[in-house]
Amino acid sequence: MGEGARAQIPAILAEHGHRIFVLVDPFIATTPRFAALREAIVARGLDIESASDIPPELPVESLVALTARAREFGPDAILAVGGGSVLDAAKLVALLATHGGALPDYYGENAVPGPVLPIVAVPTTAGTGSEATPVAVVSDPDRALKVGVSSRHLVPAVAVVDAEFTLGAPAGVTAASGIDALVHAAESYTAAPLELDWSAELPVFLGRNLVSDTIALDAAQRIGRWLPVAVEQPEHREARRELAYGSLLGGISFASSGTHLSHALQYPIGALTHTPHGVGTGLMLPYVLDAIRVEPGTAGRIAELGLALGSTADSVEGRVDDAVAITAQLGQRIGLPSSLAALGVEREQLPHIAELGLQSRRLLAISPIPASAELLLEILERAHDGALTGRSI
Repeated sequence: MGEGARAQIPAILAEHGHRIFVLVDPFIATTPRFAALREAIVARGLDIESASDIPPELPVESLVALTARAREFGPDAILAVGGGSVLDAAKLVALLATHGGALPDYYGENAVPGPVLPIVAVPTTAGTGSEATPVAVVSDPDRALKVGVSSRHLVPAVAVVDAEFTLGAPAGVTAASGIDALVHAAESYTAAPLELDWSAELPVFLGRNLVSDTIALDAAQRIGRWLPVAVEQPEHREARRELAYGSLLGGISFASSGTHLSHALQYPIGALTHTPHGVGTGLMLPYVLDAIRVEPGTAGRIAELGLALGSTADSVEGRVDDAVAITAQLGQRIGLPSSLAALGVEREQLPHIAELGLQSRRLLAISPIPASAELLLEILERAHDGALTGRSI
C-alpha cells in the first residue's frame, strides 16, 4: 500500500507468469495512469489481453462472455484494476476459467473446489475492500436478489492499494463506496461470534473474532473523519490515502467476520430501487445500530464505535446515541437519502422486503440479536419514516 505502489505491478505479475488477462474499469482504462501502467507491463515483456466492458451489477451473462475471452487467451494470472464490480468480476472469471462449469454451481459458501487463477487486485475506489475479501456478488436473472460466491480461494493473491487511482473520483462514487466501507467496519465489530466446530469445515465468515475486532474500529475512525473531506474535496490526497486504508481494513475485517443486517436488507432494497449498494447499506446503518442496541453487550460495542467516530459522551448510553446520530448525520452530509421514503420505497413494500431479507441466512446468522421477520420489518418501518429512537432526522 502507498501512493505510487502501482509501479510494483509489472514485477508482481511477472512472478505469476507471462500471459496476463487484464480487467479494467471502462473509465480508468482511458486515464493516463492506466496507460502508463499498461506500457510498463508490456515493457516487462508480458503478453496482455484487456477487457473493459464490465457492467456495474455483474449480470451472469457478462461473466460468461468475459470467461470465454479469458480461456481463449489462456492467462497465467489476472490483473483487476477498478472498483468492486471489476474486482468481483476478476474473482469469478478466475474461478470459471480454472474449474469450468456454470456460475450457479458455485453459489453460496465453500463450493469452490480449490485454488483459482492468481489475481492481482488494484482498487480504484475506497469502499468494497474486495481486494482482500473471499466473496464476489453477481446479478442472476433467475434470482430475486443478488447472489454471492464465497470461498477462501477467491481472496486475491496480491492487493496493490495505490490511493492515487482514487484521486478525482466523482462525489457520488466516493460517498457510496466510502459509506459502505464504514458499514463493513461497524457490522464486523457488532457481529455476533459464532460457535464453531473446529473439526468440521468452517463457514467462510466466522462472526466477530480477534482479527476483526483488532482493525474494525481503526477503519471506522479513519473513514468517519475523512469521508466527508474526500466527497467535498476530490483531489485531497490525505483524505484519499486515509479512505483507501480504511477501506482495506474494513475489507480485511469483514472478510474474517462477515456483515449482517444492513447488508441483508440492502439486497432486496437495491433490487427494488436500483440504487448503488453503498447508498442502501449506508442509509440502513443508523437504523440497524438503533435496533441492535437493546442487547447489552452489543450496546457496549456500539458505544466503542461511537468513540471511534468522535463521541465525547461520558456514558455508554450517550456514546450509543452518538454512534447512531453520527452515522445518520454523516450519510446526510455526503448526500445519502435520509429515509427509505426518500429513496422511493412505498410503505406497502416493506413486508415483502423483510421477507426477502430473511433469505440472507449467512448474514442473519451473525446478527447480534435474533433476526426475525418482525425485527426486520420494524427496522424498515423506522427507516422508511426517518425515525431514530423517537427522533426524526
